[in-house]
Amino acid sequence: MLVKNIKRLGVVVFLLVAVIGCKVGDPYKRPDFDLSEAYYGETDDTIPADSIHLAKMKWVEFFGDYDLAALIDTALANNLDMQKAVQVLEMSRQDLLKSRANFYPSVGLTPFGYKRDYRSLYHDKYGNRASRRHANESETPPTSLYTQQLSYNLGVSTSWELGLWGKLRWKKDAARATYMQSEEFKKGVQTALVAEVASAYYQLLKLRAELEVAERNLDLNKNTLRIVELQYEAGEATKLAIRQTKSQKLKFEALIPQIEREYAVQENRLNALLGRPPQKIEIPGHLSNAEFKGGYNTGVPLELVQNRPDVAASEYELIASNAEVGIAEAMKYPSITIDAGLGLDSYKLNKLFTPVESAFALINGAIFQPIFQKRKLKTNYKKALTRRQIAQLDFKEKVIDAVREVSDALIILEKLEEEHALAEERLEITQKGVTDAALLFRSGFANYLEVITAQSDALESELGLIDIKMQIFLANIELYRSLGGGWQ
Repeated sequence: MLVKNIKRLGVVVFLLVAVIGCKVGDPYKRPDFDLSEAYYGETDDTIPADSIHLAKMKWVEFFGDYDLAALIDTALANNLDMQKAVQVLEMSRQDLLKSRANFYPSVGLTPFGYKRDYRSLYHDKYGNRASRRHANESETPPTSLYTQQLSYNLGVSTSWELGLWGKLRWKKDAARATYMQSEEFKKGVQTALVAEVASAYYQLLKLRAELEVAERNLDLNKNTLRIVELQYEAGEATKLAIRQTKSQKLKFEALIPQIEREYAVQENRLNALLGRPPQKIEIPGHLSNAEFKGGYNTGVPLELVQNRPDVAASEYELIASNAEVGIAEAMKYPSITIDAGLGLDSYKLNKLFTPVESAFALINGAIFQPIFQKRKLKTNYKKALTRRQIAQLDFKEKVIDAVREVSDALIILEKLEEEHALAEERLEITQKGVTDAALLFRSGFANYLEVITAQSDALESELGLIDIKMQIFLANIELYRSLGGGWQ
């Protein structure tokens, strides 16, 4: 008889294992993207195939400025958004650990418990005397008590839901995808932070260069004004010449507080990124010494899925949505729960710790098959399919946007380089014009209007060149960010 029962138990276990192996849902498969092997606007064919991949470069290597690298390190350690992203990641990690624990039984311990029964007297409809049992301490005892019974117990209980149809596995997959999405979110915050700190840093260098240009041109204009005033005293210039020259000087002079105001605002912005209150930032570098090496490999568009945190996070959202479909589908099938308990139970406290008289053990199993749930399960499944479709569309949109941003950065960078070459040529011409105008003015072959016009053109061209150089820096930073650089 015992052998027969063991065989039956073996058959049941085999069937359970077979059922558990039937995992519903479809494994995740990345959607196909119709992407080319190169970015639109990438025209440089001289870059060697084994050149360094731009997205995989650390910011120290990419920027080549140790002062900037030190600021970035400070920001990564102290920036408040970065610290929040770390905490969000930790919450996701805890959810992942929780989902893994679903595969194990839950265990509970009752170190000491008791149950109280009440009984009361009453007369039935025939007038006979009878008694009624009442619930335990959660119920108010009746006034006609005639007896009271206590039972004492202590024990260990456990409950285990078998992972049928892959439901628990799908839940773990969804939690893992959510955790990885949080990891990519943290990387995205870091990438954006690196780009913002670099942007603010170069803005400060630009403003400092503009301040030097404004101060130099102001000194030049002051010299012109002194010459005009001397000519006026000699009767060779009019009062109008003095007024116009002074107006030009005030125009140059007004640039200085404007630039200083902008500098203070950018300094405060950089301090906020560094996670500290406004204070003076010592930056020894100079815009004229800042440059990017260039000639880096940008890779192929499909690599953005691995390189860019926001694109990778979008894919993990799709993976989680796919897992939610599996969970919703598994909910339509039976679930099996096994409960077990072991402990001591006695009506007498002095007998509680006598295992021969008070020990008990039990094991229960339950199979639950949902039949009619007011269309709840079917609706949840259909909605999960729809959410997965939306997540897939979001993922494709994110990839397309990422490729577009890289393409934009490449085109902008190429055209800015052309514009920079023209700006340098214009600056050279206007600076020669200032020199020529000054010589002609002192020789009496040019009037004051030609001098201040030449000075104004030179100032405009020099500031314009600084602005274009700044735009080139920003375009390089944007290309680095759009390729997914900055989190390595």
